[in-house]
Amino acid sequence: MNLRRRLLFGLIAAVIFGCGVGLLPLMLPGYNSITQTVSEIGEFGSPARLPFTAMLCVIAACILIFASALREVSNGLGRSSIAAWLTGCMAISVAGVGIFSFPHPLHNDFGLSELIGYQAPWVLALTWRGLPQMRRTVAFSWLMAIVVWCAIIANLATLDRGGALWRMEEPVYGIVQRLLFVSWFAWLAGTGLLLRRNALAMDRGVRNLGTVGL
Repeated sequence: MNLRRRLLFGLIAAVIFGCGVGLLPLMLPGYNSITQTVSEIGEFGSPARLPFTAMLCVIAACILIFASALREVSNGLGRSSIAAWLTGCMAISVAGVGIFSFPHPLHNDFGLSELIGYQAPWVLALTWRGLPQMRRTVAFSWLMAIVVWCAIIANLATLDRGGALWRMEEPVYGIVQRLLFVSWFAWLAGTGLLLRRNALAMDRGVRNLGTVGL
């Protein structure tokens, strides 16, 4: 599979996540996406458990494919590929969350491990800074890093259930949690599309040079 096709898997992962989280609750009478967490869709005893687990495993595979493409681009630019490895770590976390359904003790452990993958946007921006051809990708990654971190801070309210922030978020916590997932997947999809555009421009440049040479 060539590089441009693998970069498309960032968007594919985001679309699968959005469709799954949006449609699977239809299997759960009484489920409320505004107040309930994503994990509750696939918890033990849920009729959506198996499709939820399958969805997350497919997403994890897509993330791994995208991470391999990101690593190839990083190496081609002569920059650190740590952002690609962090992205790959998210694949492990996502698969673990799906396989070890809530309330399995490992479910929350894998959920917390997602904090590793959430660092990929700012790490990519930091390691690719100064590259003129990646100016848009770097700016986008900085922007999404800020959004992701704001969402992380909002989700930390669960650590203080008696605090004012949690009392404010509790009636809409399902949305608060989803904003974190959506922001990271938006970075994944956006970065993939931006890099595909760069790759296409470089391919066209090479073909044009070849035509002139002939």
